[in-house]
Amino acid sequence: MADARLIDLLRVLRAHEVDFIVVGGMAAVIGGAPIVTQDVDVLRANTPENVERLLAALDELDAVFRGDDRRLRPVASHLTGPGYLLLATKLGVLDLLGSVEDATRYEDLLADSSWIELDGFSVRVLSLPRLLEIKRKLKRPKDQLMALQIEAVIDEQRRQRER
Repeated sequence: MADARLIDLLRVLRAHEVDFIVVGGMAAVIGGAPIVTQDVDVLRANTPENVERLLAALDELDAVFRGDDRRLRPVASHLTGPGYLLLATKLGVLDLLGSVEDATRYEDLLADSSWIELDGFSVRVLSLPRLLEIKRKLKRPKDQLMALQIEAVIDEQRRQRER
């Protein structure tokens, strides 16, 4: 289950027309996995236009780097590469990813994502099968546990379709 504030965080990104794909725990939740997530992970497009829109959204969200008492804000140069930014916002925790796996970027995952209606707005969400592939490659126990949960949901959804 996701905190309503995290949904509002996604709403702000969409209001600014930011190009992103919801990945991670939030993608699993939206896909029907019975997990709890306390952050939003998004894979961002790194085009100059998208960086500009993203900076406006981050300003509205009062986003600062997590774990840094100086309350530093991201700037355009932070958003153009394949790295990730761990941010705290007024609506919750946001992880902005430039790539997943070794070098899989936004454009690479478009075919594995779809638009999902969420509380009156649409977001692009990574498919559960593709999210499962990514989670299986990760070695953290929480990722391995999530992979098992995602696999169970995929199996249940398949059984439901076969009925």
